[in-house]
Amino acid sequence: MPYFEIPKLSRSLWKVWLRNKDVFMKTFMVNFIPSFMQPLLYLFALGFGVGNFIDVMDGVSYSRFIAPALIAVGIMNSSFFECTFGSFVRMYFQKTFDAIIATPLSIEEVIAGELLWGATKSVINTVIILPVFAVFGLIEFPSSFWIIPFSFLAGLLFAAIGMCFTSISPNIDSLNYPSFLFITPMFLFSGTFFPLSLLPEFVRYFALAVLPLTHVVIIVRSLTLDQSNPMILASFAWIFIATMIFFVLSVNLMKKKLIV
Repeated sequence: MPYFEIPKLSRSLWKVWLRNKDVFMKTFMVNFIPSFMQPLLYLFALGFGVGNFIDVMDGVSYSRFIAPALIAVGIMNSSFFECTFGSFVRMYFQKTFDAIIATPLSIEEVIAGELLWGATKSVINTVIILPVFAVFGLIEFPSSFWIIPFSFLAGLLFAAIGMCFTSISPNIDSLNYPSFLFITPMFLFSGTFFPLSLLPEFVRYFALAVLPLTHVVIIVRSLTLDQSNPMILASFAWIFIATMIFFVLSVNLMKKKLIV
């Protein structure tokens, strides 16, 4: 099976999205509290705590510096974990995929619907976080509104990457490997808590070439601070191309896994 074969999709894939949305709405408060509290705790502990010892970071206060990074991390976590642990549970333990495939929907449409829902979780997370940071005066408007549509594209990228890991994981415990070896390094070394310029040159180039969160942070920081950045177009192109590649790859890898 070609790994980069363009999947055949129809509008029926939104049925999968609607199914996941309905389940989400039944447990909305359980999903809302972590999305609301996690960035708030980081903001208080690091932005206002450690920030008392840091006067300026890249021309702004430390709390304003890390606020966009926390938004970017929220985009990454919500979609990635939805399409790793969440999708794995629906696939193996709840047998949701088997039930849906028994209908006229195809495997490709089921996986694509999962990916679109993962991207939607990033949008929901962003909509929850933005007002919190706005209350503290850490982001600028109206430029910050552009983060909401952008979070769908960035979320789709992390959802597709997560689905690729799901397709090759023999059991749910194996998903801890990408969490520790992929997500955690990005969380620390993607320009989140300090500028990339402070890293050794080879690490900085590696982050720009390989780590998708780096480009998400660049774009979100430019929008929240309403600052022009010569890297923003290159970062957007990187994210768009990577999203298309991983979207197709994840659908085909999952198709192979489910057929076998």
